[in-house]
Amino acid sequence: MTDSGWVLYKRLLTYVKPHWRAFALAIVGFVIYAASSTALAEMMKRLIDGIQNPDATFRLLLPLFVVIMFASRGVGTFLSTYFMSYVGRYVIHTLRCDVFAHLLHLPGRFFDHHSSGHLVSRVTYHVEQVAGAATKAVTIILREGLFVIGLIGYLFWTNWMLTLLFLGVTPVIAGVVGYVSKRFRRISKRIQHSMGDVTHVASEALSGYRVVRTHGAEAYEKQRFERVSEENRRQSMKEAMTRAVSSPVILMLVAISMAILVWLAMAPALMENMTPGEFVAFITAAALMIKPVRQLTEVNSEIQKGIAAAAELFGLLDMTPEQDEGKKIPQQLTGSVVVDNVSFRYADDQPNVLRDINISVAPGELVAIVGRSGSGKSTLVSLLPRFYRPSEGRILIDGVNVDEYALGPLRQHIALVSQQVTLFNATIADNIGYGVTNPDPAAIEAAAQAAYASEFIEKLPQGYATVVGENGVMLSGGQRQRLAIARAIFKDAPILILDEATSALDTESERYIQKALEHVCKGRTTLVIAHRLSTIERADRILVMDQGRIIEQGTHQALLEAGGAYAALHQLQFQDNE
Repeated sequence: MTDSGWVLYKRLLTYVKPHWRAFALAIVGFVIYAASSTALAEMMKRLIDGIQNPDATFRLLLPLFVVIMFASRGVGTFLSTYFMSYVGRYVIHTLRCDVFAHLLHLPGRFFDHHSSGHLVSRVTYHVEQVAGAATKAVTIILREGLFVIGLIGYLFWTNWMLTLLFLGVTPVIAGVVGYVSKRFRRISKRIQHSMGDVTHVASEALSGYRVVRTHGAEAYEKQRFERVSEENRRQSMKEAMTRAVSSPVILMLVAISMAILVWLAMAPALMENMTPGEFVAFITAAALMIKPVRQLTEVNSEIQKGIAAAAELFGLLDMTPEQDEGKKIPQQLTGSVVVDNVSFRYADDQPNVLRDINISVAPGELVAIVGRSGSGKSTLVSLLPRFYRPSEGRILIDGVNVDEYALGPLRQHIALVSQQVTLFNATIADNIGYGVTNPDPAAIEAAAQAAYASEFIEKLPQGYATVVGENGVMLSGGQRQRLAIARAIFKDAPILILDEATSALDTESERYIQKALEHVCKGRTTLVIAHRLSTIERADRILVMDQGRIIEQGTHQALLEAGGAYAALHQLQFQDNE
């Protein structure tokens, strides 16, 4: 194991530390197991020697010895298996919770560069791999290691000269097993990779079944699946071949070493110093050593697999979470927003997405932001709840720099409805009252009515108790959007951000939302990003953005009369509608 491997492994074992009592009981179990397993050789010695002159005591004690030995081994197995599993599951639970909790606090830029599937696999698959290294590998090292130490001690006690000769053959067996283990590991990696391909191809074809069928691509998908499945079969057969060849080879080596041992043990000089029982006990102890030695040579692959997964997990845990140096807790914000000379870029080596933005929004004002795709509208509103931080300039809410507010309380005062509506696989009531423990049902219904969502909710079989399915799959786009607006109304925050909140709606739903927004915006500072200009005609002020700059601002009528960029956009949409 490399130095970095040791560092990771030591860090991993810190997760075992809080459960040292259970771990100590597991070690007691390992010691009992090793001692009782070693006693098998002693039993063989007593049996062979006792058969030559049996007496009544021998007839009573030997069966008793057998019962005690196997009972002890059972107790040792129970203690070691149960308490190592106890420690292992706690390690998985703690590590999984740590990784998940850390993910929830990583900055927005991290999620821009990582797919959700990749992150979920770290919380599930990687943690299991790590637990294997922390507990399964430790189990084998302790149980089989103590067993080997016990057997070697017994062999030396029985005949030290023969033991030294026997130990000379052991490295050859270990070498063969080591080579086989490496080959197993190589093939296992290929099997895992090919299994990933099988899963990937199957899930793609099944989740996109409509596209597959409309394009008549069933035959193509069958061929694709057959190809990856065949690769998986070939790799699995290589593993089976390695397994089938390795066992007889190892057993043959053992047989040769045992034959040499027997030949040496039967030398007259050695035989006169050993009773037949001691000779059989020696051979038994030597034979018992094969299994634990084989397992100890194989355990390295388990450790390496776990360490590779641990490197990724600890790399994730060492990432800097969102900076939250703010101490100020906002009590009740009025909602005045000032954007003072703000520029923003996603990374130091990338160009500015926003350039010299200056805006002043009064409490309760409704400000609409329009512009072509990629002009920086969504990025601008993402700076308010501090999903990103300005590269230059500052943002003030109620006259205080947003960096001075504590993150959690600041975000409590901002409600966001985005184009991509996120709903949870829970009831409609739970989705509207999301984030609040035991929300008031009357407040939930009031929010739904204000968002014009109650008319479709009440028609559902279970009403507010209807489970909406994963990301609201049971609802239409317009219904999902109205639920998101109801959630924002329920939050009752003084600042409301609507990012393309009406883009997924049909004309009828849009009319409902228009009414809802008039109700929602009263007394709230509202920033609306909109593509459809018809939805923002009543805005107090409209900002027109292009290539990260504000190029025009004013009321709907004033901007139309000015005949600039807004008028051109309006003209385009008007022609499209015609």
